[in-house]
Amino acid sequence: MNTICGTSNLMLERSMDFLWTKQTAILDNIANAETPNYKTKYVTFEESFEQKLRAAMAEPKPAQAVRKVMEEAQWEVHEAPESVRMDDNGVNTTEQMVELVRNAYQLQHVYRAISGNISIMRAAING
Repeated sequence: MNTICGTSNLMLERSMDFLWTKQTAILDNIANAETPNYKTKYVTFEESFEQKLRAAMAEPKPAQAVRKVMEEAQWEVHEAPESVRMDDNGVNTTEQMVELVRNAYQLQHVYRAISGNISIMRAAING
């Protein structure tokens, strides 16, 4: 089963999960742009994931360690401490809209990659 569900598919799954969560956080930010005391949410994944991958590569069995890191990888939702307005709301709507579009393009890329992998597997099965 590991051959069929290789690390590239696992990485695409984790990326899709992260991007979906990020999009939800951005949409929450935009919806609460006029809410007093609302703090901007942001999602992190890449920084801690990269550090864990580098550490796994130094393990005696790097392939197994990398796979384990990928299986356990999780994103984190944070609140930005700073505010940009007098009502203590931290949402910069323009910045959030730009990030929303950027995130949508990234999601589209991941969906295409998943679709391509499924097409390759279908072709291999059908012969």
